[in-house]
Amino acid sequence: MTSSVALDLWHILPLCCESRWTLSQREECTKPLEDQRQPVLNARSCQEQRVFIYQQGPRAKKESWGDPQLKSYSTAKFPQRGPHILQLKELNQIRDVSAAGNREGFLWKRGRDNAQFLKRRFVLLAREGLLKYYTKEEGKDPKAVISIKDLNATFQTEKIGNPHGLQITYRRDGHVRNLFVYHENGKEIVDWFNALRAARLQYLKMAFPELPESELVPLITRNYLKQGFMEKTGPKQREPFKKRWFALDPQERRLLYYKNPLDAFELGQVFLGSNEQGYQVFEDLPKGIRGNRWKAGLTIVTPHRRFVFTCPSEKEQREWLESFREVLSSPLTPLNLLAVSTESDCGHR
Repeated sequence: MTSSVALDLWHILPLCCESRWTLSQREECTKPLEDQRQPVLNARSCQEQRVFIYQQGPRAKKESWGDPQLKSYSTAKFPQRGPHILQLKELNQIRDVSAAGNREGFLWKRGRDNAQFLKRRFVLLAREGLLKYYTKEEGKDPKAVISIKDLNATFQTEKIGNPHGLQITYRRDGHVRNLFVYHENGKEIVDWFNALRAARLQYLKMAFPELPESELVPLITRNYLKQGFMEKTGPKQREPFKKRWFALDPQERRLLYYKNPLDAFELGQVFLGSNEQGYQVFEDLPKGIRGNRWKAGLTIVTPHRRFVFTCPSEKEQREWLESFREVLSSPLTPLNLLAVSTESDCGHR
């Protein structure tokens, strides 16, 4: 590796203190490579992974570089870079973006009731903790005013069908509202993502001044633990199974389901407590219940009712089971307890 393009990978490790990288994993990314045709490209991959972990926070420590979220970050931030690794100046620029501040610009937003993307003006007011968007370029009245308190942002490039696609979610009237946006320029969408994260961290510091920043970082933004189609039946388990799109939010411990992946609102949601509270998941259907097209079933049992699903394959069934077990085996946080105190297991629409 030549000094003109190579940056000592060990210099980047302090940026990744939240990630659980083992010594062997670090050595794997820093050892001399037998194939001298790929050293720069491999170094770039390792560095971009670490930069992403630094930006994403602790949840990224469980992700692999093959995860679509990691690839989305790299593709959006560094399009058409070719075999080139990050320079220290670029790393500093990425860190600078994380300083909280206002931001204004245009993003292409998917319509709530149709699949058409239209240009909308977005305004982030970090001090006020608000994100607004306008349907008219010079409009004075925003179409929506979103509190940073309930906002989340995650790259969803495959679902949106754009390499620079971002999904923004927030709570509205007891439901989760999804905004699907993108920008033609990868750097622009990443800068928006970082600006939203910075505003979220600023809010969390004010809302929970007694907590250290290390405990707030995991709460800034989050990714879905698992997404995909399953079929579900109703509360009586005699209703016909219907195909739905599901998204598992591990931080809020909610299984959201939609008719279609890009719906603006969920049809319903299931709150997932812990095993200690009587929440369980089983690898099968209850006796006497048969699925429609799919036979690989699973059942979630809560203190109030059971939820019955079928998966399109045994592989999907195993992945859903592992994801549910991961959530159910973890204790509730104070934020979870506060949220569930005023809500029941599931809301339907």
